[in-house]
Amino acid sequence: MLASLLVLVLVLVGCTGTSVDVPSVSPSATGSPAPPSPSGELPARAADTVRIAPPPDGSFLVRGSYPEVGSSCRDAEQPRLKSRFPGRLTIRRQDDGTLALSVTLPFERYLEGIAEVPSSWPRAALEAQAIAARSYALATTGWSGEEGETLEEPICATTSCQVYRGIPVGKRGDISRWWSAVRRTDGLVLLHDGRPAETVYFSTSNGRTYPNEDVFGSSPLPYLRGVVERDDGASPTSRWTSRIPFRDLATFLAEGDLWPGGRRITGVRGDGERIVVSGGGGSRTIDGGSFREAVNVWAPCLRPDRYPSGALPTTIPSRWMRASSGADGATFTGRGWGHGVGMVQWGAYGKAKRGFDADRILGAYYGGLRPEAFPEPGLIHVQIASGLTQLRIEPSATGATIDGEDLAEGSTIVEGGEVLAVR
Repeated sequence: MLASLLVLVLVLVGCTGTSVDVPSVSPSATGSPAPPSPSGELPARAADTVRIAPPPDGSFLVRGSYPEVGSSCRDAEQPRLKSRFPGRLTIRRQDDGTLALSVTLPFERYLEGIAEVPSSWPRAALEAQAIAARSYALATTGWSGEEGETLEEPICATTSCQVYRGIPVGKRGDISRWWSAVRRTDGLVLLHDGRPAETVYFSTSNGRTYPNEDVFGSSPLPYLRGVVERDDGASPTSRWTSRIPFRDLATFLAEGDLWPGGRRITGVRGDGERIVVSGGGGSRTIDGGSFREAVNVWAPCLRPDRYPSGALPTTIPSRWMRASSGADGATFTGRGWGHGVGMVQWGAYGKAKRGFDADRILGAYYGGLRPEAFPEPGLIHVQIASGLTQLRIEPSATGATIDGEDLAEGSTIVEGGEVLAVR
């Protein structure tokens, strides 16, 4: 998928992997006041879960903090969460004392918050993305209910599922164009054997897509076959080059435990499967995936002024590449970004520019499937983040409630620890 988050953020703001539908107990149900927290400042909750409902037609601005952690990265920034959500918040204290946040909201409002492609893209590309996102959400959560029922299986908000960011906070282009694409495609889904198809997608190809079993190891699906791609040339990762001095490369690989510390590198060769690194009178063959991971993590950490360069999202964007050596450094040339299965998002952009409508774009990538009407859920649970230490919640208007009781005006702070505390 067209990743829009940096690797560090994706690691720290991941899926919670737990159900959001855990019964909570209102403080008034215990028959006695909630005990004070160890600090004496925040009242403990009577349960490890609280639910905060928005005001009518309103939303919440949510700011979240993570544990302060030491880092060897230069100018490292602690991760933060800042988003606006138009739904009921569920905050759960986890076994380690940190907080997990999820939101329950209308299904179409969820789709409006999908942030996978720029809203400035052509109308047909946006509509194709909206239908693919709707189909993917229903397929991966096993939706089989009646129109308007709640979709009980939660979905995560990162690239492990599809990126959900809620209502834009600050500048995010003309988001109304994306919202319009969601509304125009209301209820339209790609179906296979009467069920929503698993319409995976990714950013940019290497000139073709791949069958799902070749990449994911899953059972072959007839609508996820390999196709030739000629329309994603406008992508900044359609063809890319990344150059890394040997001195930097030795540092990055040493930090990733792939190369002896202090040992020079004098040569690099190979492809996306295996990289041979030479230096100090010997050589070492490194798995291509491990090599890319070490470089992509440590390059922006130790040299954020230099890596990634240009418009590249990461220092070495994909496995579709070759490595060669110069006098004092390695050059990596390649194509594409993403897993390689299903719709190519930049290919959809190119096809829309050539006059394809959304139906024709989707059919080109998903074995000729065409959008059909299908019952939609009323509500969906979205797992926003886990591992948080504190959440600051601001309703957009009066009328919000916490566990069924009126929520005080202004900010509400929820903290984890030995108890769940709210003020």
